[in-house]
Amino acid sequence: MTDPTDATRRILTVSELTGQIKSLLENSFAFVWVCGEISNFRTPGSCHYYFTLKDEGAQVAAVMFRNQNRQLKFMPADGMGIIGLGRISVYEPRGSYQIILEYVEPAGVGALQIAFEKLKQRLASQGYFDERHKQRLPFLPRKISVITSPTGAVVQDIITVASRRFPNMPLQIVPVKVQGAGSEDEIAAALELVNAHSDADVIILARGGGSLEDLQAFNSERVAMAIFNSRIPVVSAVGHETDFTIADFVADLRAPTPSAAAELVVPDKNELAHRYTEIYSKLQTAIANYLSSRNKTISDLAHRLKDPRKKVQELWIRIDDMIGRLRRLSAMNLKREYERWGALSRRLQASSPIHMSQKAQLELERTNNNLLIFFKILLEKNQSSLREARAKLEALNPMAVLRRGYSVTRRLPDGRVVTDPNHVVLGQDIEVLVAEGSLFCNVKGASRYGKEKF
Repeated sequence: MTDPTDATRRILTVSELTGQIKSLLENSFAFVWVCGEISNFRTPGSCHYYFTLKDEGAQVAAVMFRNQNRQLKFMPADGMGIIGLGRISVYEPRGSYQIILEYVEPAGVGALQIAFEKLKQRLASQGYFDERHKQRLPFLPRKISVITSPTGAVVQDIITVASRRFPNMPLQIVPVKVQGAGSEDEIAAALELVNAHSDADVIILARGGGSLEDLQAFNSERVAMAIFNSRIPVVSAVGHETDFTIADFVADLRAPTPSAAAELVVPDKNELAHRYTEIYSKLQTAIANYLSSRNKTISDLAHRLKDPRKKVQELWIRIDDMIGRLRRLSAMNLKREYERWGALSRRLQASSPIHMSQKAQLELERTNNNLLIFFKILLEKNQSSLREARAKLEALNPMAVLRRGYSVTRRLPDGRVVTDPNHVVLGQDIEVLVAEGSLFCNVKGASRYGKEKF
């Protein structure tokens, strides 16, 4: 044994001891997976989660801070089994160790939850959840098929609610397994069977609440396709109000509970009877008011109706007056038409072909005389002008000059008129034009102003 009086012994303070233990634990257990059951769950004003995680033989304090617990898709509660990932730490003021959790999932649900989310995302992308595929529920179904377990409170709740709301409503219970092996096949087959018979107006697919494993049949693709392909509207009433399954998203309507599904599908007979009574009463009142109004109208018209003989006499007077007016109007119209036809006759006579021909003949003769006078005057004027032009032309005519004994001499062969002795040479041929013809000569000599040139 160590000597209590040994001066070399190492004495640790409580803080040092706790610090070394904390360092040892945190270094040895950086992150660990742990499973257990929640107890003593509490949430203070800081919104951190504090609880105890235990199993049959031990327990450990656990904490999950607000930044981490915001990511949870469920609410932890006492008695819930979980699997968590966390790191070991020591709370030095108390000298106790605890696990600080970073991630938590319900025990046994992690893989199912992932599969649920993947199937949900895939079916949503394929349009299984689109509102355009949803069918409307009938106002008053003639028959309701309930697909559920034949035992348990669910079927009794639906029957009770349906009987209370509409006592003689036909219900068809189609028994199926709602969890466990083969349950999804039975549910899908039941949906197909009800559609094959085609005698139900609406289908209620129901079961009570449970864990994700218990509701697995309603999260299967087989059941989702059967609901989607159903020609009969399907109401999904699976689990409690907080439970959501794939069947809820595909169904034409989701009810939070089976009892609520019966409330939605089955109308209240007493309320319908009350509404019928109100409508019938309003209709009777409306008809009575209408008949009263029509009778009043008839009575008013009857008082306004005169004695038929007096009415006939008034009509005879009106007829006589109208006949007189018609005669006067006819006479006026005949007179006006007679005058119009007289004017047309006069216009026709004035425009007759014989009259127009005679008028045209006179106009033609007058025009002809005018033309003759005009041509005579024009001819005389032109003859006078012609004589004047002829006299002028005769005065200018070279032949007249030649006839008076003059001649024109032209040099050959270019035909140039000779006006100067220098224009010709000795022995050159020339042409002398006289009044009655031409003379062809040869130059023998020339003189210029009395002097011989050659």
